[in-house]
Amino acid sequence: MKLVLASKSPRRRELLSLCTSDFEIRVSDADERYESILTPCEIAKHIATQKALAVSKSEDEIIIGCDTIVVSPDGEIMGKPRDSADAVRMLEKLSGSAHEVISGVCVLANDKMHAESIVTTVYMRELDPKEINAYVTRFNPTDKAGAYGIQEMAGAFVKGIDGDFFNVVGLPLCRLSEILRDEFDFPITY
Repeated sequence: MKLVLASKSPRRRELLSLCTSDFEIRVSDADERYESILTPCEIAKHIATQKALAVSKSEDEIIIGCDTIVVSPDGEIMGKPRDSADAVRMLEKLSGSAHEVISGVCVLANDKMHAESIVTTVYMRELDPKEINAYVTRFNPTDKAGAYGIQEMAGAFVKGIDGDFFNVVGLPLCRLSEILRDEFDFPITY
């Protein structure tokens, strides 16, 4: 069976390539809207499922859909910022607090589907406004949920995490490899 990653994210592509080189990228144009009554975990899982379903073409494929959101301490669901000003606002809100990074993962093959959400808590130190502005100017994090990439300079903002580091980057590798092996009999080959 062919493995397909339903994502245009260069970070997800890079992370999956750490486990296997035998996969195809197929960009999803799924509708990412969701019902306002859903919990953050349900939202991430719903969007990941929509992405996987949108690229499914044949029965000899295993499709991986993923979506990552950040939930601020006051419960705001932070996707990708609209612009630099929104990125600054998000980082100011996350500064000096603990927040959750939630990735929804959906694996789809034939008539079988497994979808779940993985949660990692991130502890961010207090950020100086100059640091925030310098980071946003240099890295333009408008393509990242919560306006930061832990694998970039923003890693210096993080005091610690509770959970999967790769989940914060955008693809929970450990759990994904377990799902592929246990639910789809598709062990990752190196």
